Amino acid sequence: MTTDTRPLAGTVALVAGGTRGGGRGIAVALGSAGATVYVTGRSSGAGRSDLDRPETIEDTAERITAAGGLGIAVRTDHSRPDEVRALVDRIAAEQDGRLDVLVNSVWGGDPLTDWEHPLWEQDLETGLRLLRQAVETHVITSRFALPLMVARRSGLVVEVTDGNTARYRGSFFYDLAKSAVIRLAFAQAAELRPHGVAAVAITPGFLRSEAMLDHFGVTEATWRDGVAQDPDFAHSESPAYLGRAVAALAADPQVMAKSGRALATWDLYREYGFTDADGTRPDFAAHWAKSLEAEHGPLGDPL
Repeated sequence: MTTDTRPLAGTVALVAGGTRGGGRGIAVALGSAGATVYVTGRSSGAGRSDLDRPETIEDTAERITAAGGLGIAVRTDHSRPDEVRALVDRIAAEQDGRLDVLVNSVWGGDPLTDWEHPLWEQDLETGLRLLRQAVETHVITSRFALPLMVARRSGLVVEVTDGNTARYRGSFFYDLAKSAVIRLAFAQAAELRPHGVAAVAITPGFLRSEAMLDHFGVTEATWRDGVAQDPDFAHSESPAYLGRAVAALAADPQVMAKSGRALATWDLYREYGFTDADGTRPDFAAHWAKSLEAEHGPLGDPL
């Protein structure tokens, strides 16, 4: 039996928020499967975003192309409807109106999250800014991108979140944002179903983003050195794992059966058989049940 190594050849994808982390992992995995990927964000060679990190959309685009796809970097602030409209108009013009996969992965909320205080002690403007950055951007992007999918009566929308249960996520505005993103997938699925377009939410486990690697003072090549600081880090996963999960969904002709669901890498690897970049199959839910549930309670049932 032969395996198609480029199941997404001819596919056009937009990864909004693909500069780093899970978004970058998804963009590169889609490229590895043969897709043309428009990767967007605010950090580019022309200047950094207010996160002031070194990763750029151009670097992500180069990785997409090196993986076997075609990466196209377009600097876009997804909080600005005029910029998103222009982005989608460009995709439509360059791809004959085709858009097969939309990934809403815009986040940028780490420096805005207050893990120390309850709602009534938090800075209100900072919290509302987090919601605008992490939720409103997804709404704006879908508003302009979905007509391309509806017109073709096919496609997949992926909302990237943190967690796929109703469990409280430790900070009011963070929890609200990540839970709202799951609801965005559910609501889009309901409205898109008559048009043959699927929408799902997806979460990684303990993600080894660039910022997390920096936090532990390690690289992807030496990440296991961080386990001494946090034993749970041994069960982390690279962005490639999340990317391969999304690529598998995008290549699944039966993906409509999953529309409206909140999915997780730790379930999808069993169904689709993918591995992380190092050949392992991290399962953070299993680790939680074995080592963390007694102290922190169960993760809860998927939404």
